Amino acid sequence: MRIYSLMLCTAISLVSCVPPTKFNSLQTEALNCEDERERLNVENERLNVEIRETRSRLDALETKMNQIGKDTVRWKNELSELQNQHSQLNKDYQDLMEANQTMIKGSGTEIRRLMDELQEAQKDMQLKEAELRNLSSDLDIRRKDFEQMQSELNSRNERLAELEKVLNEQESMVAALKQTVSNALLGFENQGLTVTQKNGKVYVSLDEKLLFKSGSTVVDQNGVSALRNLGRVLEQNPDISIMIEGHTDDVPIISGSVYKDNWDLSVLRATAVVRILLQDSGIDPVRITTAGRSQFQPVDPAKTAEARQKNRRTEIILSPKLDELYRLIEGN
Repeated sequence: MRIYSLMLCTAISLVSCVPPTKFNSLQTEALNCEDERERLNVENERLNVEIRETRSRLDALETKMNQIGKDTVRWKNELSELQNQHSQLNKDYQDLMEANQTMIKGSGTEIRRLMDELQEAQKDMQLKEAELRNLSSDLDIRRKDFEQMQSELNSRNERLAELEKVLNEQESMVAALKQTVSNALLGFENQGLTVTQKNGKVYVSLDEKLLFKSGSTVVDQNGVSALRNLGRVLEQNPDISIMIEGHTDDVPIISGSVYKDNWDLSVLRATAVVRILLQDSGIDPVRITTAGRSQFQPVDPAKTAEARQKNRRTEIILSPKLDELYRLIEGN
């Protein structure tokens, strides 16, 4: 891809007689912008995966918390039962002591039997008391674990709510931008221009017939008007990144043409649109990236005249900055 881009840029330099120094600078800037766009796409996908994983972990924590709640109720019931048994043992002990006093005058054998029973009851009571202490200690540990998990779950819920808030704000901003762009270009939507919103971006697609004559890179006056309207909107939204992509159909360039191939034509058309947006404009050029897609991203792959006409287009892709979302992710 980059080799083709370098070959295209070389052809552009030969045709437009751009000084080598400026050409090298533009070439480097274009490559850097392309890398940055790819990085942002990968980062956006990573963020979506992280959000799904976070939600999955939250579901697991909630399930575990519910189970601990059930265990806590069961342990409390067992503790109550042990306490009742302890009370009963104490009562039995008192009864035995009273019986012992009553039967002191009885036979020595009966007294020994009763004493043995008393000792066994005391041992059993001690074992029950130890078990009760262990159960109480285990219950305290479980309660602390539960409180820690509850705190972690609350923290994750807050984090998720923050992320969802930022995503909703980004989505609202994109929707508002789409409406603003649509309003600015209202008079051109029946002349080969469409404005759509998808994947958190606004796509302004302009048919070849609105911008260029067949085989030309000179923007038609009607297209110039549409681009100037769009430029005024972009001036008022400095936090929006702008990607301009030129697309052609799959018909090869005629031999002997001023353009080497469809790559050449798509790139030159994209840069022609950039020049109009920047002319007498307050748009910072740093916000803009251009790309030539040639014939390799058709909207309609059919080999018909109608399909090829749809594919001959220029797309202006508007993306909001994701600085706040990145800050939240890094803070995690």
